[in-house]
Amino acid sequence: MGCKCSSTCVAPKAQELEKIINKYKGVKGALIPVLHEAQELYGYLPIQVQKAIAEGLGVPLAEVYGVVTFYTQFSLYPKGKYQIQLCLGTACYVKGAGVIYEELKKELGLKEDGVTEDGMFSLEACRCIGACGLAPVLTINGEVYGRLVPSDVPKLIQKYRDLG
Repeated sequence: MGCKCSSTCVAPKAQELEKIINKYKGVKGALIPVLHEAQELYGYLPIQVQKAIAEGLGVPLAEVYGVVTFYTQFSLYPKGKYQIQLCLGTACYVKGAGVIYEELKKELGLKEDGVTEDGMFSLEACRCIGACGLAPVLTINGEVYGRLVPSDVPKLIQKYRDLG
């Protein structure tokens, strides 16, 4: 089976994706392991990769897309080197997370969640990090920063810019 995806997404790694798909072909419950390995390969799961997986495993594209969008570990978009997740759950929002979010977007030059042009940062609002006592809270590559105020944002971003 040749990969039938758009060359814009998978061409450089099409053979590796095909090997992943073939390794799991015919295996019950293969979709999630294939998605994990494909995301490791590409860094995210664009629609062309999802189409290739659906065709290769013989499952509907809607099922693949449903799994990708249901589980938070899968991403439809590229991620930055430093992945920022800001909690906008109730406790965080009440304590000013909305203002922190606006400051992050301004500092990163983003209009909404996404990745910076240089690929260094990605920003994603989420519903709960599970650190309500530290509200408002965000994580950067899993490191937790709590009790934030808007003036913390430029220093925090600069810390990671300095790391490169």
